[in-house]
Amino acid sequence: MTKILNIVGARPNFMKVAPLHRAFRTFPDLESKIVHTGQHYDARMSDVFFNQLELPQPDYFLGVGGGSHAQQTARIMLEFEKVMEAERPEVVLVVGDVTSTIACALVAVKMHIPVVHVEAGLRSGDRRMPEEINRILTDSISDDLFVTEQAGIDNLRREGVPNEKVHFVGNVMIDSLVHYRRKAAETGTVKNLGLEPGSYVVMTMHRPANVDAEEGLRSILQIVEDTARYKKVLFPIHPRTRTNLEHFGLADRLNAIANLQLMEPQGYLEFLDLMEHAAVLITDSGGIQEETTYLQVPCLTFRDSTERPVTVELGTNQLLADLNPVTVHEKLVEILEGKAKKGVIPPLWDGQAAGRIAAVIKEKYARK
Repeated sequence: MTKILNIVGARPNFMKVAPLHRAFRTFPDLESKIVHTGQHYDARMSDVFFNQLELPQPDYFLGVGGGSHAQQTARIMLEFEKVMEAERPEVVLVVGDVTSTIACALVAVKMHIPVVHVEAGLRSGDRRMPEEINRILTDSISDDLFVTEQAGIDNLRREGVPNEKVHFVGNVMIDSLVHYRRKAAETGTVKNLGLEPGSYVVMTMHRPANVDAEEGLRSILQIVEDTARYKKVLFPIHPRTRTNLEHFGLADRLNAIANLQLMEPQGYLEFLDLMEHAAVLITDSGGIQEETTYLQVPCLTFRDSTERPVTVELGTNQLLADLNPVTVHEKLVEILEGKAKKGVIPPLWDGQAAGRIAAVIKEKYARK
């Protein structure tokens, strides 16, 4: 039996590991276990995500909690080393670009256990982002790199990674979207809110560069106020964003905006239903860029650059380099007037990426 430890640390990881865990279980000679580091942990939201994605309870919960990047990395490494000593897996699988990804990859490599990185090769070009450092370092020490788009192949080639390590397999985030799209519709989230498809805008904002300074928050408020003149705005508000609004004395201005509905962070299925029927998404998220591209819903992303360029080159995503309310207003009006950027679904974003990954791992690592 070939044992695989799948690492999750934050909610986006759940959506990536769920289809992989399902795919591994189709092979009787692969044993798939889940390690949740607890890097981002909210009992209610974690339970919701695990239940909705039909994941079993993690085999290990490390409970590392918050702290600085250095503190989290150190605690994850210390706790994961104990798991590695107990389990002695054949493969450690890490996904994405969170602190848990690089921390667990480092432990595995130092113990001479192969590491495979799902969603490899993505680069924003912005080394001020902790996620960018995590991507680069994880790719440099991984044994196999599973890539979602052509840009990932190009980046790894430029960095001198041997071709035999790189596998273009598609996007496991889209696997989850395809698998749960009908179930998301069955939640009736949009209908239960009394909304019609296309009658609202969804907004999410959580990146420190956008929400940690008063200037950025004031721009976000202006964007919400301007957008709410045209459509109802649904704003599932991130705890970091809410805390900073209160810190800078801006919460009352937010609460006073007419045609705005503030919401708690949503479960995966509920948010998928909201995305699918929105007129436009306004966000600074990474994953939403991919999901809206597949759903062919317009997306305005507040980032200087994106590690997912296919969402701009082929998809419905548009980058906005700064939180300029005037620029957002112009783009929003274009979209609402029916002049939205048209996109296509990228190659291999077909809901079958996890199966391709499982086949490669079985072929390379399964005991003969």
